[in-house]
Formats: sequence, C-alpha cells, structure tokens
Amino acid sequence: MKGINILLVIIVCFVSCMGQNKQTTEQPSNENSVLYSSFGAEISEDNALVASEMTLKYQNLVVTDTIATKFKGTVIDVCQAKGCWMNVTLDNGAQAMVKFKDYGFFMPKDIAGKEVIVNGLAFIEQMSVEEQRHYAEDGGESEAAIASIVAPKKTFRFEADGVLITQ
Repeated sequence: MKGINILLVIIVCFVSCMGQNKQTTEQPSNENSVLYSSFGAEISEDNALVASEMTLKYQNLVVTDTIATKFKGTVIDVCQAKGCWMNVTLDNGAQAMVKFKDYGFFMPKDIAGKEVIVNGLAFIEQMSVEEQRHYAEDGGESEAAIASIVAPKKTFRFEADGVLITQ
C-alpha cells in the first residue's frame, strides 16, 4: 500500500510539472487583433507603458524602491542556457534585465527582436562583477568581453509574473 501511495505522489508531481503556463491567446490591439504567446500569469496588453515612459519610471527609482507596473519593449537577448532571463529595450539605449517570478516559467531562446509585454515589479539593483560575468557567459559573450567586466554597476531590473510575446 505504501508503494502505491508513493507512486501516486510521483505521478501527480509529474503531471503538475508538465505545463509551464504557455498559452497562445489573441489580444485586441486598437482595430486589429494581435496574436501573443503567453507565459506565466495571464495578463493583457491594457495599460502597458511604452519604453520611454518606463525609462522615466526607472530614473525616479533608487536602489531600495520597487514599483508594480507593466511595459512594452523589444527583446535584446535571452539566456541561452535555459531562457531564465531576458534583456528588454528601454529609451536612450537603456535596458531592463527581466527575470521570472520564482523561476515559474522560462522564455524561448529565439525571441531576440520580438516585442514583449511584461507585468510585475520594477526595481534598481547594484549588480556585482561576479553576477555580471555570469550573465555575460549565459548570453554567449566572448572570454575577452567577460574578462573586461571589472566594476559593479547599477542596473534596471524587473521580476515578471506574466509575459506576452508577439507572434
């Protein structure tokens, strides 16, 4: 009997881990409909800030601040190890590093150049040299580029609970 209970628990765990909350959904955009792939929590494109508005929000934050928001941007690059982070464009060459709440979902590795809408928490972080080098390695940077990272830097960060990717 004990063996059957253990087997049932394993089966339930396996079945619950199979879905990563990926959905394809149609969201209205003005007169036309835009097709999105949805990851994480279900969100809509309503009230999403544009990159220039989000840049202003970030400029008014200090390291201890956090704000709940939603914004649109273009993906610059994605973690090539497993899709656990992405960099999204802001205004004037700035970018935000987006990670996913509780590692609950990951992004496809081939979405660079696509527009996304992210929903969650924006904040400022002082990123250590070691962490910068880790992300550079995950992003496929050269050894020389990784070695050139020698100082901590202030970064715009975002913890997303939901993401829409245009198809």
